[in-house]
Amino acid sequence: MAEQIPLYPVRSAVVAAVAANRKRAAYYSAAGSGPGGERPSRYQLEDEFSHLDEMPLMMSEEGFENDESDYHTLPRARVTYRRRGIEWLVCGGWKFLCTSCCDWLINACRRKKELKARTVWLGCPEKCEEKYPRNSIKNQKYNIFTFIPGVLYEQFKFFLNLYFLVVSCSQFVPALKIGYLYTYWAPLGFVLAVTMIREAVDEFRRFQRDKEMNSQLYSKLTIRGKVQVKSSDIQVGDLIIVEKNQRIPSDMVFLRTSEKTGSCFIRTDQLDGETDWKLKVAVTCTQRLPALGEDSDPPIHESLSIENTLWASTVVASGTVIGVVIYTGKETRSVMNTSNPKNKVGLLDLELNQLTKALFLALVALSIVMVTLQGFVGPWYRNLFRFLLLFSYIIPISLRVNLDMGKAAYGWMIMRDEHIPGTVVRTSTIPEELGRLVYLLTDKTGTLTQNEMIFKRLHLGTVSYGTDTMDEIQNHIINSYSQISQASGNSSSSTPSRKSQSSAPKVRKSVSSRIHEAVKAIALCHNVTPVYESRAGMTGETEYAEVDQDFSDENRTYQASSPDEVALVQWTESVGLTLVNRDLTSMQLKTPGGQILTYSILQIFPFTSESKRMGIIVRDESTAEITFYMKGADIAMSSIVQYNDWLEEECGNMAREGLRTLVVAKKSLTEEQYQDFENRYSQAKLSIHDRTLKVAAVVESVEREMELLCLTGVEDQLQADVRPALEMLRNAGIKIWMLTGDKLETATCIAKSSHLVSRTQDIHIFRPVTNRGEAHLELNAFRRKHDCALVITGDSLEVCLKYYEHELVELACQCPAVVCCRCSPTQKAHIVKLLQQHTGKRTCAIGDGGNDVSMIQAADCGIGIEGKEGKQASLAADFSITQFKHIGRLLMVHGRNSYKRSAALGQFVMHRGLIISTMQAVFSSVFYFASVPLYQGFLMVGYATIYTMFPVFSLVLDQDVKPEMALLYPELYKDLTKGRSLSFKTFLIWVLISIYQGGILMYGALVLFESEFVHVVAISFTALILTELLMVALTIRTWHWLMVVAEFLSLGCYVASLAFLNEYFGIGRVSFGAFLDVAFITTVTFLWKVSAITVVSCLPLYILKYLKRKLSPPSYSKLTS
Repeated sequence: MAEQIPLYPVRSAVVAAVAANRKRAAYYSAAGSGPGGERPSRYQLEDEFSHLDEMPLMMSEEGFENDESDYHTLPRARVTYRRRGIEWLVCGGWKFLCTSCCDWLINACRRKKELKARTVWLGCPEKCEEKYPRNSIKNQKYNIFTFIPGVLYEQFKFFLNLYFLVVSCSQFVPALKIGYLYTYWAPLGFVLAVTMIREAVDEFRRFQRDKEMNSQLYSKLTIRGKVQVKSSDIQVGDLIIVEKNQRIPSDMVFLRTSEKTGSCFIRTDQLDGETDWKLKVAVTCTQRLPALGEDSDPPIHESLSIENTLWASTVVASGTVIGVVIYTGKETRSVMNTSNPKNKVGLLDLELNQLTKALFLALVALSIVMVTLQGFVGPWYRNLFRFLLLFSYIIPISLRVNLDMGKAAYGWMIMRDEHIPGTVVRTSTIPEELGRLVYLLTDKTGTLTQNEMIFKRLHLGTVSYGTDTMDEIQNHIINSYSQISQASGNSSSSTPSRKSQSSAPKVRKSVSSRIHEAVKAIALCHNVTPVYESRAGMTGETEYAEVDQDFSDENRTYQASSPDEVALVQWTESVGLTLVNRDLTSMQLKTPGGQILTYSILQIFPFTSESKRMGIIVRDESTAEITFYMKGADIAMSSIVQYNDWLEEECGNMAREGLRTLVVAKKSLTEEQYQDFENRYSQAKLSIHDRTLKVAAVVESVEREMELLCLTGVEDQLQADVRPALEMLRNAGIKIWMLTGDKLETATCIAKSSHLVSRTQDIHIFRPVTNRGEAHLELNAFRRKHDCALVITGDSLEVCLKYYEHELVELACQCPAVVCCRCSPTQKAHIVKLLQQHTGKRTCAIGDGGNDVSMIQAADCGIGIEGKEGKQASLAADFSITQFKHIGRLLMVHGRNSYKRSAALGQFVMHRGLIISTMQAVFSSVFYFASVPLYQGFLMVGYATIYTMFPVFSLVLDQDVKPEMALLYPELYKDLTKGRSLSFKTFLIWVLISIYQGGILMYGALVLFESEFVHVVAISFTALILTELLMVALTIRTWHWLMVVAEFLSLGCYVASLAFLNEYFGIGRVSFGAFLDVAFITTVTFLWKVSAITVVSCLPLYILKYLKRKLSPPSYSKLTS
């Protein structure tokens, strides 16, 4: 097929076109609705005798200037207060100044390119005047030069690591040198090495993925024929051939296809997460080009719409296509639609960061006290700095390592849990957030419901059919079609009789004929295409109906952009009227008797989120009647259809049953009416300014006084176990908000049936408001209600937020449940941000479609469900689950454990640093405030690693409540949200414990060992290690066999090292000539004295803990006893 296209550098068929607004289309598809753009069906060929060479392919980008995507116009967070002066600089002002300087530099380097219309020469990229970006995909964060600086910046952003860097660098100054360099550099080097290796591996994987994508080969059409070209070498203006199941490498205009229909399907699941196929149409004039190039072709004007474009990162699902490249690399739609998500930092990490700052202040205070007691003698400032270094262990460098390893362990446990199979942890830095959630914001379709539509009801105004009476409809259809076929068989007199019947609507039609009309309308008014899977044993590929003419039912599947449409077409098939074939210009239906009815498609008006309706104009080939069918939401259709007294009431009734309603209407057109419409429509489509408005105006001129045919109801079934899951979350004190784009009635009904709103609660439906006065009255009415759920529409919400933001959020937060319907994706994200600003509580968003991504990324913790709408939400989320019911276990069990364990781990690591610093302080004060280290280098490194690391880290296996208990009593979750496991109160308790134990250990060693003073290091260090191991045992609530192994392993390591590292157990830099003699360790005195010190340091704590357990036990212990 490719060989048939003539390529002359000058006289190629070139099209002048105006691309539809790309940015707007990008937004709508992200919002989950079909992009607005009309299908070109009949084109005007205008005879203009201008030279072909002067007609380049024009792409206008007006859209960029006049319509910035909604995603970028979220209201800025309100700045509550501004700190100025020194306090502002210390409390993060320096960070603000640095980032603003960096941003300014980056913007200065990357001047935004002026966006203007571009001229594209088919097959001649070298003729383009402008330089366009390379068509290479780049997902890497760093390059070879920025890798090390970038990773170091990410690490030293944290106060902890920066502090250690300064301390380690100070060791190069001889006057400040305290011990061996490795005591400071080894831990820091280890932390950085682990981080760098992890980043490098991730970066290398990204590089490999990009390389694989960029080196894919494509066929390019040139004057010399086909040439193979790499994806990254494709330029604007190239003619590229894309085979079936191949990825489209860049944004292209679709010129030609091997399919006879002149259209093809593409799969867009990589772009917008939707699993259904999209229909794309080839530009008519290039599709019709003859095999041989003819010089006398007249110049062609043809308007391009969104349906003539092929987007990068989508996959061709049928046929072979040829397109001309118009956007490459950074300018493609898929790249422009991706925003960089914020890096999420857990609340626990922020709290620990605050505590480390408090520890730093304590460290400075302690050092000043020491220097003051010294009497500021000699170079006191140098001594001050030496004290700062000696006590630097107050702030533990191992804190971040331990916590990061802990988080990785929790992530592994979540993914290994067989009760919630298929769960994936995508962000390993925030598992503790799952234990602190107060607000859960959920989508409705596909999250609480299955997004599987089932046709439930057909209402004709006087009579209504449900699932149990569908066979009556089937009988009516069979009868009416058999009558028609008999009549047409007997004579041709059936045609005028039918015409007279349709032209006289005053006569009351029989129920049978009304059912016939309604079913025919539903079978014709849609955007569904039947696709036939060819028999296994042939090619195993999807073929078109035309190819093998195999209209058998078992091979047929329907493709459409919405599951509602498929449900309607499947229903018409079940009652006997089957859609068997569809292309751009015609549609074929099969009657119950097997007769094929053919209809020509004259125009199609796709569904958009503004119009909320879709229309189609068809001509019946047998009778040449032209009919305009339309279906849409009741709000949009009620003004279009003729007056009736039942539509509004019945829509309300169906919505209360939880059905999604569509109103179907028709209008018969004469040939003259249609020709007049077509002329005006073509004119409007070719206008360059305000095209959308002009086209809409022309279509609206036909949408008047339409005959109402029927009302359909389709049910979206609830997911498995949604009710118990929501019940559990409500009992856990989590407030659930449902944000949906659906109708108010449907949303209210699902809220009731899913038990989001409990049976006893009232529902307050917020009346639609348009101005400040109405909003004021309505808010006052709502304030008088107590304990009732709120239902509000997106428009009313917008008005209230404009004038009474604070009041509305305050009232809504007191409600047990809130339902926001008719919400756009941007509004969903806005609501999440409002809750974060006004309440300061942790929020979680859960959804399944591309339209939930912005909400998921804005929330503190985002959960995605892999659903019918594809994987986009689950890929953008922090946690991905397969079913809504799994959220209960994820929060109650894993959220609880992650938070409790991390809190215990963080405080224990701090205790480990504080206790050794207390001992150092006591030691220095006894030795006349000398800034001499108590323990030598290796002991300090060993203390934080090999001697105590395993037992302390084994706290990540601890659990206070069994999983079954946590799920049985979700009320236990309420305690976690108060954040009592890690607070300044618990932190101060640990500080007091550390000071008590450090003091006892050091003074005990000094008091008991006056005679063998040289051995004070060995004795105090041994007692210290024993105390630490006992303290871990004291903290643990549920023992695990690995914990026991860790305790004994550490003890064994220490005893073994006593024999080998004897030179380290002396005092100070010089060991006073007293090496540790093994004979002394084995004496009874050594053993009993060490035991005595250890008992005195630990026993009181055990007694206190026992008394606390007896007198005020925690809530969970009452359940477990």
